[in-house]
Amino acid sequence: MIDLKQEEGHTVARGFPDHFLWGASTAGHQVDGGDTTSDISFLEHVQPTVFKQPAGSACKSWERWQDDLDLVSGMGLNAYRFSVEWARIEPEEKVVDQSALDHYDRMVDGCLDRGITPLITLSHFVCPHWFGAKAGWFNPDAPSLFADECLRVLKVLGDRVAMAVTFNEPNLPRILSTGALSTQAVEAQRQCLEVASRKAGVERYRVGNVVIPEEVEQLELGFRRAHACAVEAIRSQCPNLPVGLSLAVIDESYVSEKGKALAQARRDACYRPWIQAVQGNDFIGVQNYERETMGDQGPLAAPEGVDTSESGAPVCAGSLVNAVVYIRELTGLPVLVTEHGVCTADDQVRSRFISSSLPPLVDLARDGFPLLGYFHWSLLDNFEWISGYDMHYGLCSVDRSGGTYDRTPKGSAQTYRKLVAETVI
Repeated sequence: MIDLKQEEGHTVARGFPDHFLWGASTAGHQVDGGDTTSDISFLEHVQPTVFKQPAGSACKSWERWQDDLDLVSGMGLNAYRFSVEWARIEPEEKVVDQSALDHYDRMVDGCLDRGITPLITLSHFVCPHWFGAKAGWFNPDAPSLFADECLRVLKVLGDRVAMAVTFNEPNLPRILSTGALSTQAVEAQRQCLEVASRKAGVERYRVGNVVIPEEVEQLELGFRRAHACAVEAIRSQCPNLPVGLSLAVIDESYVSEKGKALAQARRDACYRPWIQAVQGNDFIGVQNYERETMGDQGPLAAPEGVDTSESGAPVCAGSLVNAVVYIRELTGLPVLVTEHGVCTADDQVRSRFISSSLPPLVDLARDGFPLLGYFHWSLLDNFEWISGYDMHYGLCSVDRSGGTYDRTPKGSAQTYRKLVAETVI
């Protein structure tokens, strides 16, 4: 476990933290494969669906998790963040699959055997199919159901994991609803949920990452209530285990007074509602991928000549530190970078991004900023939700087309390894 307590009035000398976590992140549905009992796998197979293709075998990490841990160790990293999938553990309501809990038990031991600190995410968007059929996070019973799942997991893993993240990016639907989705995309999501409800034979089939705008506020309320219940449950089982949640954080910038007002309005909508929800938590996770620069009419296109991601966003190294500092100022909590990366098929872009993004973060930590660690997204090229396999975030490629699912570290993995090794402790 990680002790996050600091003596009041203690002055931190310049120097890199002794227990800084250098890691990589993954999520179960995106890498495991063979997921047949979750809400997202159900949505992937309705027609019409918003998902370009089903996750299918993904990266076969359910079978090849030891290979994944060897990759983490081989990069000289000391931590790994992965999700514990509720749909695997409770595939039917009140029916617990002990073999799934045993699987995660082995994964945690596998981390420790390699000198890797394990961190778990308890809800990385995906939930059981039966939970979605009960309206998901809109169900008044959802907080207690999730708290039961957290207790179930922590009774098995809580003595060995270092930190627990309750929710992954529960503010993402709000970010997407503030202009990131086209009218056509919103309508496609609406149709997908309507078809899913009919197919499941329920009035309201709902999930955490396919959301229609008019339901965002109610969804966030469900997330916040469930987070509070989860924190209480986790602390009752593991009182010394650090717990928090992670937020998606765009580095909002601007070039005019109107742009400044737009950027501030976006911040007020996407982040401020979470200030009260995380008070008393042990840390706040930050997941940053991009900067968005506002002009008078809204977000500006990427300038000519700069690297861009597969989504068309400019690749901005400075966005990470700006996002970290902003969330620290907003919440007052120690910060853990739970995700940071770039979707690109050009690995040289990723290498340049790592080389330019991380040194300022290291300087921040050396200067006494309460930064707990950095986790790159992702360890593998994996399933990226509605985009299927068209977006490439991985430090390692996966041979899906050849059917071997062999992992191959890219040059960016070596770039990351070198930077970690050269960081003076």
